[in-house]
Amino acid sequence: MHLPLLQDLLVLLVFSVIIVFLLQRLRLPSILGFLLTGILIGPYAFSLVEAAEQVEIIAEIGVILLLFVIGMELSIKQLMSIKRTVFIGGLLQVGLTVVFSGGIYYLLGSSWNEAVFTGFLFSLSSTAIVLSIFQERNEISTPHGRNALGILIFQDIIVVPMMLVTPIIAGATTNVTQSVIELVIKSAVVILVTILSARYLVPKLMYAIAKTKSKELFLLATITICFAVAFLTSEAGLSLALGAFLAGLIISESEYSHQATSIILPFRELFTSFFFISVGMLLDVFFLLENLGPILLLLVGVFALKSAIASFAVAVLKYPPRTVIITGLALFQVGEFAFILSKTGIEYGLIDDQTNQYFLAVSILSMLCTPFVMMFSERLSSLALRSRLVDSVTKKMSGLQPVLEDAPDELNNHLVIIGYGVNGSNVAHAARVNQIPYVVLELNAETVRRERLKEIPILFGDASQKHILEHVHLHKARGVVIAISDPKATKAIISNIRSISQSVYLVVRTRYVKEMNELLALGADEVIPEEFETSIEIFSRILHQFLVPVDDINRFIEAVRADNYELFQNKKSLPRTFKPSKFPDFNITCLRVTTDSSKLVGKPLKDLQIRNNYGINILAISRNNELIQNISADQKIKQGDIVYVQGEQHNIENFYRLAT
Repeated sequence: MHLPLLQDLLVLLVFSVIIVFLLQRLRLPSILGFLLTGILIGPYAFSLVEAAEQVEIIAEIGVILLLFVIGMELSIKQLMSIKRTVFIGGLLQVGLTVVFSGGIYYLLGSSWNEAVFTGFLFSLSSTAIVLSIFQERNEISTPHGRNALGILIFQDIIVVPMMLVTPIIAGATTNVTQSVIELVIKSAVVILVTILSARYLVPKLMYAIAKTKSKELFLLATITICFAVAFLTSEAGLSLALGAFLAGLIISESEYSHQATSIILPFRELFTSFFFISVGMLLDVFFLLENLGPILLLLVGVFALKSAIASFAVAVLKYPPRTVIITGLALFQVGEFAFILSKTGIEYGLIDDQTNQYFLAVSILSMLCTPFVMMFSERLSSLALRSRLVDSVTKKMSGLQPVLEDAPDELNNHLVIIGYGVNGSNVAHAARVNQIPYVVLELNAETVRRERLKEIPILFGDASQKHILEHVHLHKARGVVIAISDPKATKAIISNIRSISQSVYLVVRTRYVKEMNELLALGADEVIPEEFETSIEIFSRILHQFLVPVDDINRFIEAVRADNYELFQNKKSLPRTFKPSKFPDFNITCLRVTTDSSKLVGKPLKDLQIRNNYGINILAISRNNELIQNISADQKIKQGDIVYVQGEQHNIENFYRLAT
């Protein structure tokens, strides 16, 4: 029995595995491999796929699951945490791109509705590619990473209304007013049903299913909700994409969203890979080669226009020039949802086949170029900032100069804190409590505004710019703490600091141990890696529960830090300690006696009266790797003994001070 679809799926998988593997060796996103796979096996290249329509149906399932997962990963709280970037930055980026790109297309002789729809297409960027690259580069939490995420979230949301209004702008209805009213009513009903389902129906349903502890049933229920809501919205005259997104949003508001996301992700990855492959299959390679000149010219135009508009949107949010430019460079491409939207446009006659091929060629090429543009975004931003025009425009829009006018001139022998996240704010609090003069540099304009109202000495500025550091009188500072999440910016800041002052004490926070040596070589005095500091806190508490002496734990921690954490990677270097596997389930602690004081050492326990004086009980003593469990009144404590004690925590601490 011959199954064409099975054969085509085998071709898809074999080619995608090979190409994605090769691209992974080059550290390029998998999505590019899927696009290249589609181009190679498509009808315009080797034509290896026969059941193309069936593959497209599978790709449509991928689109539904993609929007479903995006809905699950979003939440009202998440949107509110970056609401300015999402709603102001996103609206500016999408709105201005629609206006400018649509306006250019209109001036070239197209109708207004075709121009508006073309603006819709080019306003969307690739969430999948941009976020995957930021995740690989550990830049999601950087200012440009957060800005890109916020704008991409807005694009993911706005694509649904774009699909809904496309039939109206296409003139598919004779009574526009009636169509708009019907659309608003349908949308309101759907939103109302979504809110009620998210608050009352779905949580109870998911709770009942979760109680069965059946993974299979949980999976089936999750997928059923996705396709049921998508089907209902489609039957109501809206779109499958809207239904899938709303279904995800419904589940996101329940406590089961993380589990649902985890079980859906493998299916989403599989089906969305088919989607990107199907997009690649649509590209006419011969058309691309025949019209390579105009297509490349359009690509350059899209790059310049979208980068400039996205940069403008971020600049309006009062971010510094470097963040503005890097965010703009990250969002220049045309994204995956534009391909979904283009099918709606073809259906309603808003774009013809030739225009669609130009669109596909420019879009796919822009996606293929994205990893390389983001790879060199730092250099490109540096080159752009050397231009006086770009530098002055971005500074003026970011509001940098007005804030800097308020910098205190009397700063001397002070602490400079770069970054006001969790770490930076804690350092500032410690400085404030201990009456240490300090000043904070922060890139988030909203954070600066909020904290200045609390009379925090915080300034808006990019510390990777040398003149900003000079403004906070770095040459007079006693110490600097760099507490930001951007590794590249951290390196630039260290270099700038050392070009100003070789003597200032510089502490740097980083995420990974592997970054320590380079940061130390650049001039940092201390580098604190978060991954191992977290590990130290974990293992110290675990060792405490296994009754390892407190001073042994402290010595081990000091050894790990002194060896730049290399000790953690060599199991033979671990200290050998006594670890009893069973102990009573109450507050019990292990202490090593290091003192030679006659107040404790060499005296019988009956004379020390430890229970009366310190409120603790001595349960056992370990001496020379032998455990003394029968503690008599005549037993003496010797220097070097490991003593197992039980009692209240404050009493144990008092005895610990005597023993050490």
